[in-house]
Amino acid sequence: MPHPRPTRTALALAAVALLASATSACGDAGGLKGAGATPTAVSPEKLWPDLPAASSPAFDIDEVNIQVVKGVTVPGDDIRRVDPVEVVRREIAAHPDDYDGSEAPYRETSRRMAACDESGAARRPCPVLRSYYRDLTGDGRDELALGFRQLPGELTAVRVYTVEKHRLVQVMGWEDAVSAVELAGRSVIIRSPSEVAGYEYRLQWTWDADQKAMLLTHDEMVRTGGRTHPPRPTSTASPTPAPSSSASGR
Repeated sequence: MPHPRPTRTALALAAVALLASATSACGDAGGLKGAGATPTAVSPEKLWPDLPAASSPAFDIDEVNIQVVKGVTVPGDDIRRVDPVEVVRREIAAHPDDYDGSEAPYRETSRRMAACDESGAARRPCPVLRSYYRDLTGDGRDELALGFRQLPGELTAVRVYTVEKHRLVQVMGWEDAVSAVELAGRSVIIRSPSEVAGYEYRLQWTWDADQKAMLLTHDEMVRTGGRTHPPRPTSTASPTPAPSSSASGR
């Protein structure tokens, strides 16, 4: 088989000739112009090359947060028929140290659950926020994005649930002082105040088909255009415990 390079070369020369004739006919229109100086590329420099590589994470923040919600049924495998208030009640029951008793950090959340009905935050002071539904896994079915206030503090719990084998499964959980929550594509984005004036934290979880969970894919500090925020809580902002997590570590 003849080598294709001669044919490609001939076509390229013909194209150059046509371009040259067009350029000469149109004067300087379309001519190349300099964009100015460009910064010199600097290759990465590896620091401490003799430092032994770590083989395990120093902290466990439950990157893969998977747990079946016990006691909650999914009629017809339709997540929209799940009662969000009941889901929150089940979480409260599963963590009595956090919600029950006068010394519990989120005792006010438990007390205000009596104001909730099946539609969630239909009546104040119900701590359960409006539910949102979006296909976050790409399987054509909706997932449930649920939030509720952890009172009397300023934390908001954010959860994502899917249906797997007729069971309601939590695939993402986080608590923090929240400025905003967004759904974008297959991702959940949480913005939180920073102690640095004019900046905020931006955390993004994205669905991972291999882990069957939403993984923390971005954790960054970004400018907010000069806005200031109160100090960000540090001792209580943590992911939800995941006793049935399939993996962990950071």
